[in-house]
Amino acid sequence: MTAIHPFRVAWTRTAEADLEGIVDFIAADSVDAAVAVFGRIRERAATLNNFPDKGRVVPELLQHGIVQYRELILSPWRIIYRIDGNIVYVTAVFDSRRNLEDLLLERLTRV
Repeated sequence: MTAIHPFRVAWTRTAEADLEGIVDFIAADSVDAAVAVFGRIRERAATLNNFPDKGRVVPELLQHGIVQYRELILSPWRIIYRIDGNIVYVTAVFDSRRNLEDLLLERLTRV
């Protein structure tokens, strides 16, 4: 019998690019470690199909009244997502040691 999941997890292009950047960075030292990290991040995000509200609201965004973005922590990475109907969109993945405001500014000013 197949389990039916009430939510579908979808990755945005930006989040996919984030994950690719993480994997490429780690692969420069160890391909095996990069493959393992890729799997761990994808698996963690996939758990959102059953429990999308399990992540906390992103604190830096909450300060500005933005409550629709949540995050899962898989140290040292933060998996940012939002729920729209029955779809959970993974919108960003980044190292938690990075400043979120700097990251957003960098993304908004790209040409």
